[in-house]
Amino acid sequence: MNEPTGGADIPTQKPDAKPALLGVACGVGAALCWALGFVATRHGLKVGFTPADLLMHRFLWSGIAFLPLVLRAGIGNLCGIGWGRGLVLMVLGGPVMSLISYTGFLFVPLGHGSVIQPSSATLGGLLLAAVFLRERVPPSRVLGAVVIVGGLVVIGAESIGHIGPDGVLGDLLFVMTGFMFAVFGTLLRHWRVSAFSAATVISVLSLSLLPLYAVSGGFARVAALGFGENALQALAQGILAGPAALYLFAFSIQTIGVARAAVFPATVPALTILIGWLLLGEPPTALQAAGLVTVLFGFYLAQRQRA
Repeated sequence: MNEPTGGADIPTQKPDAKPALLGVACGVGAALCWALGFVATRHGLKVGFTPADLLMHRFLWSGIAFLPLVLRAGIGNLCGIGWGRGLVLMVLGGPVMSLISYTGFLFVPLGHGSVIQPSSATLGGLLLAAVFLRERVPPSRVLGAVVIVGGLVVIGAESIGHIGPDGVLGDLLFVMTGFMFAVFGTLLRHWRVSAFSAATVISVLSLSLLPLYAVSGGFARVAALGFGENALQALAQGILAGPAALYLFAFSIQTIGVARAAVFPATVPALTILIGWLLLGEPPTALQAAGLVTVLFGFYLAQRQRA
């Protein structure tokens, strides 16, 4: 016990190393789940799913799974969040945002949505943190935001020059959803609502849209696409990109801290493009690759810890 040699350090390192390693693994797992969700969305639209069909898979299964939790915690005040705030969060971070995002992939390649949406969320988050939450934004984060904007300009140039008006529309839809998510995250912090509570409430509230989906003939439409394709979307949208990613990321934050865990969402664009290339055969163009590299450098500057 009194020995000052290196052997005394071993008992203190081992308990810390394993949780840290687990936290990193969970962060990587969350990023992979989000990336797979993007890729599955692109695949689903290509095989015949509509944005509404993907939306059904995204919230039906998680809504059913979370319904007992919400009922147990209290439906009257929506787990303490309140109906007013719950509905606002549902619009900004739930089915409305998801539907707009899915629609964007009808107009532009995978590389656009997977880079523009997270980048816009980061930019919006920095802006709202400074203006609304009155947080001090370090110069490195301001520089990172400028670099991210530069990367988005590069990707936007491809839409203007090669894809046309549809491409510009698709890019703008992803900018919109990115900023919607930024407002969503800002309100979570301002209202002190946990990410898990928000996810459960949004999923359960989204079940109210099922009658409208059924009346529109949605269930018959997805049934025609076969069990395999529906099972794939149920897994990717309803489990991986939803509850699984949220749980893994939350555990990562608890284990290794917010600053270190914030690195993992920044890897989603690169992972999405890589997985899309391998699974869907959609290699990034030169402009997409240049924009991605620029954006990733901006993420690094925006999210690194201050000295």
